[in-house]
Amino acid sequence: MREKISKLIDVKSIVTLSLTAVFGILSLKGTLSAEQFQTVFTTVIAFYFGSQHQKNS
Repeated sequence: MREKISKLIDVKSIVTLSLTAVFGILSLKGTLSAEQFQTVFTTVIAFYFGSQHQKNS
């Protein structure tokens, strides 16, 4: 369990989670359109999971 928590605290995870939160808030406020949110969110998540997959291989 402690190992999983320490993996969540690495820099990529913090950046991914903070970007997701910021773009979610901006989207809810109406500052971003749905298309802009979807593009940014998809890019960030794809990069995060792609780098995690490459790291585990």
